[in-house]
Amino acid sequence: MTDASAGRWDSSYHAPVMVEQVVALFSGAKEILDCTLGGGGHSEALLSSGSSVVALDRDETAILEARKRLASSETSGRFLAIRGNFAEIDRLPKLRDRSFNGILADLGVSSHQIDADERGFSFRPGALLDMRMDRRSTTTAADLLNSLDEADLSQIFRDYGDEPRANRLAREIVRRRERRPMHVSDDLVDAIRGAFGARMGPGDFARLFQAVRIAVNDELHALERALPLLRDRLKPSGILAVIAYHSGEDRLVKHTMREWSLACICPPKQLQCTCRGHALGELITKRAIIASDEERTINPRSRSARLRAWRTAA
Repeated sequence: MTDASAGRWDSSYHAPVMVEQVVALFSGAKEILDCTLGGGGHSEALLSSGSSVVALDRDETAILEARKRLASSETSGRFLAIRGNFAEIDRLPKLRDRSFNGILADLGVSSHQIDADERGFSFRPGALLDMRMDRRSTTTAADLLNSLDEADLSQIFRDYGDEPRANRLAREIVRRRERRPMHVSDDLVDAIRGAFGARMGPGDFARLFQAVRIAVNDELHALERALPLLRDRLKPSGILAVIAYHSGEDRLVKHTMREWSLACICPPKQLQCTCRGHALGELITKRAIIASDEERTINPRSRSARLRAWRTAA
């Protein structure tokens, strides 16, 4: 498989990123857990390479679409789709006591979710401020923007949106919502322009909307909880691969995998080792893998993707 043929795994629901690199990492893996099924592109490619796949997703629509796409593999027993959050893998009855040769977590939002205005992930005019990955959740983006105080809003835009002037935006949102609650994307776009000026463009909107989405879905905290749970579901010499699209996510994955690869994690000045005393595994990717120039041209959403992988001890 080459980058030129990578589009064969795309669907109207989603275009998966770095499929070739993911399949190469999991070469020879018998059983794989796809933590973020989306449109099923990664799962289909892994099935085509000979692996069996169990896949998770919080989005019921994603599950339904992928099951249609992968019906033959499901019928043959090589594919199983489960609705659930990978950060709660220890609570999913169908995965009790199961372990895998490979685990993939693609942390991005699917193309379908972004393109569907009713899902509220887009800053296109008139899109509802929803942003829930799992619509069983009760808190929408509008709820969050209309209820959090100025300090909490500022923290979201600073920590998740890398916005140095976060206080200004939080203050503008609070001021505007006193007159009219925030309801659609235009309300947040207008607040961003009101705080920072009319020259703010799509890149700024994408970054700040992403910050709200991360907060709505508790994505960074969920990832922090999930990583050790996923590690513990790997068979000996099993591989965990994570694709991140946000600097905070990628930083968390990088530091966690590096820590797992250290023999000693005691404080530097401690005279005697009291920690585990051995590495849990080894880094496969010393630096993050990025999409090729060709893929980034074909699929602009792959430009921010960073793929990191780690192997557990034999």
